[in-house]
Amino acid sequence: MIDFNKYPFGQKIRHHVSATNYIPLAELPKLPDGYPPLLNISDWSEYFRNGKKPNILDIGCGKGKFLLNYATENDTDNILGIELRTEAVDWINRVIDGEGLQNARAVWYSVVNGIDFIENNSIDTIFYLFPDPWPKTRHFKRRAFTTEFIEMCYNKLKEGGNLFLATDVDYVNEYQLKLINSSQKFSIEIIQDRQKWNFPITNKERFCIEKDIEVFRTVCSK
Repeated sequence: MIDFNKYPFGQKIRHHVSATNYIPLAELPKLPDGYPPLLNISDWSEYFRNGKKPNILDIGCGKGKFLLNYATENDTDNILGIELRTEAVDWINRVIDGEGLQNARAVWYSVVNGIDFIENNSIDTIFYLFPDPWPKTRHFKRRAFTTEFIEMCYNKLKEGGNLFLATDVDYVNEYQLKLINSSQKFSIEIIQDRQKWNFPITNKERFCIEKDIEVFRTVCSK
């Protein structure tokens, strides 16, 4: 168990970042200041101390406590977190280095640019947990969960691999289920019982449980 008190954040982590970070670089007239760089990873030993490739993805890993706890509980997996906020990525990697974790790393990146640096059919599990709902119509374009996102996840997952979704927002759950069903690529299981969701608890999920807020959990199997 990690003692997170040893790792103060040091600076406030922004909840939102520039709107341009949610737009593919190819659609922007020029590279904006503060835009996450594109990644071209050929040597995973530069990211993971054990030198192995990732087999678990945590997309939108936030402040990373889920990622970090998952890594400590599953030392045979390599988990890669992808996050838009550089302050969060820096903090996660500081904890990883401080704890000497062999099997975890976070990268500053925007998934709207695809994840071509991940091999197809190489990932066992993808987590996409408690995304920002972006409720206003004019902000829908900032949602990472699109038909392209679903195709991307499908291609990266091994046969039998799973995409795990969780949200406390009913209309986000309905939106995601609609797109998944329309894709006809995954079989879907709705998880009603938290006991069947055998993963570390996220900060957001803990808040929802304490406040008795319903959480919608879905497993999408390739």
